[in-house]
Amino acid sequence: MADMPKSRKAPTRAERRATTREALIDAAGRLFTREGFHATSLDAIADEAGFTKGAVYSNFDGKEDLFFALYERRVERRVHELEEAIASAPSPSEALTAIETDIRNRPDDGWLAVFFEFWAHVLRHPEHCERFAALRRRVLGPPVAALEAFAVEEEIELPTAPELIATAYFALGNGLQIERLTRPDGLDLDAIAEFMGPRIITAVDPGAA
Repeated sequence: MADMPKSRKAPTRAERRATTREALIDAAGRLFTREGFHATSLDAIADEAGFTKGAVYSNFDGKEDLFFALYERRVERRVHELEEAIASAPSPSEALTAIETDIRNRPDDGWLAVFFEFWAHVLRHPEHCERFAALRRRVLGPPVAALEAFAVEEEIELPTAPELIATAYFALGNGLQIERLTRPDGLDLDAIAEFMGPRIITAVDPGAA
């Protein structure tokens, strides 16, 4: 007699809740990047995910909380990518070059516009600033570690806090992303990199000037 197939164990309440939560975050990601933060309603997100609005409120405090959940997911993915880039680099100096190139050339998947829209929203709602700032600091973690390793390797003292230098890397990358999307045919990124690259290196290691 053939063995009877084993019945699948029914998902627990916690597992069902986690599945619902992930589906809502996925739906929010699609709508936020397509329509924008302010233009996307919780009703639309619930409908996109195939749930009622009550399912949204049973998992999130509101639209800001849902956006933060999406952003937190993207941050963790980004941190993992940066850590992999650093780990695969032959040396700390080459890791810094890889990070700078990655930040400058990162393709846009529709996220950039809604990200800056939400950033502006946070500035008008200070109650969200610390949560947002904590995520920004989280992204800075791998570049800060790379800068510290570079200083040890080169036996130099960084001219300023590594977090400030890493912040400048990201500020440059964000600014170039905006300019590139605004003027896709009028921005020579290679020329900008040639101009900025030596200045970034000099900022990290004044002896390179």
